[in-house]
Amino acid sequence: MVRKRLRISQLSGRDLLFAVAPLVFAVAAGLWLAYQFVKPAPPDTLVITTGDPEGGYYHFAQRYREILARDGVKLEIRTSGGSLENVARLMNEDSPVEVGFVQGGTGSAANAPHLVSLGTLYYEPLWVFYRGPREITRLTELRGKRIAVGGDLSGTRALALLLLAVNHATQPPTRLVFEGGNAATELLLQGNIDALFVVGSPEAPVIQRLLTAKGVRLMSFDRAEAYTRRFPFLTPLVLPQGALDLARDLPAKDVTLLAPAATLVAKDTLHPALAYLLLRAATEVHGEPGLFARPGEFPSGKDVDFPLSDEARRYYRAGPPFLQRYLPYWAANLVDRLWVMLLPIVALAIPLSRIVPPLYAWRVRSRIYKWYAKLKAVELDLEGERDAGKLQKLLERLDTIEDAVNRIPTPLAFTDQLYTFRLHIHLVRRRIAQGLERERGDTLPID
Repeated sequence: MVRKRLRISQLSGRDLLFAVAPLVFAVAAGLWLAYQFVKPAPPDTLVITTGDPEGGYYHFAQRYREILARDGVKLEIRTSGGSLENVARLMNEDSPVEVGFVQGGTGSAANAPHLVSLGTLYYEPLWVFYRGPREITRLTELRGKRIAVGGDLSGTRALALLLLAVNHATQPPTRLVFEGGNAATELLLQGNIDALFVVGSPEAPVIQRLLTAKGVRLMSFDRAEAYTRRFPFLTPLVLPQGALDLARDLPAKDVTLLAPAATLVAKDTLHPALAYLLLRAATEVHGEPGLFARPGEFPSGKDVDFPLSDEARRYYRAGPPFLQRYLPYWAANLVDRLWVMLLPIVALAIPLSRIVPPLYAWRVRSRIYKWYAKLKAVELDLEGERDAGKLQKLLERLDTIEDAVNRIPTPLAFTDQLYTFRLHIHLVRRRIAQGLERERGDTLPID
């Protein structure tokens, strides 16, 4: 009798696919679910609102733009009338502006609940320049004068009016002129006003010009401590004699100034990755010691008018995030966004992968095991059977079973199951042959 050759292979692709399919489906479902929690990618463009192009805010924004460009983020600079306009832009949900410079004391969380602070950047002194032969040390001495208090939307104007008001120096005959920057400077130099208020860093071109202008004096506050008790956002600063120019002895003596702190304020929707990028830029720009700052004093999370953002709080406590310390910005951001995708692999793929081998083995063996039912049926029909014709039919059924089993593709590792089944077939065939031998009185060959 011709037997078909056994179909032996190293591995059964169909069975392996059957065993792996549940694992793939479970992991795919887990990845899809995890993807719903993946953070959106940060935008590659950020809009910042500054102030007058001649002011310090605009100067620092240009430095920020250079730093952010190194990581592929474009910083768009929008000039403005000053801190009040910057706060208004940030409060406008439809405005593309997401971050801006704000002078301390010009806003609060009560009036702008959706704004957060990224920290204070540097002291921003209030400079009061005036003309006249007599030294002035108190704002009460400006009553009845022509005073430039800054533009309509500037932080300078808000601070100047506040300080003049507590000194009862805003009512007539005092004349308030709502000009600032270069326009107010020209008015003072030409003698059209008697004094002007300006808030800014010592390096600002307007301040440098006024410090060296002939006939212009700089006021020193003799009650600075009293102001800081009334207005906690102010800090007393001493400008030492000669600190601005030793050769020309500028200033000619120590000058006490009052200073709010410049802060970086953002919408609470600012992407965390951009917040950390801005904080790193602020550290690079403002972290060096200066005329009014000790090394490492700025940026700082102290003395802010708006609540610190979560990113700023973590940054000032522990520094940049772990990934940003060792990876480029784009790589750190990608890993930070997609780490959640590892959860399905760890939680599903590893445990479920343990059931693949048993499932694969069961799948292969099941194709052989199901023929044992037919073999058992032949053996039951054989019990007590004496008719030679019926025995011959049982033998044909047995041949059919063996031929079918030989056609089953069987991986090499499971051939022992196949040969064991063939051995059982041989035992049943031998019993049938013995029955035929008794009935016919001759011996049949047994495979």
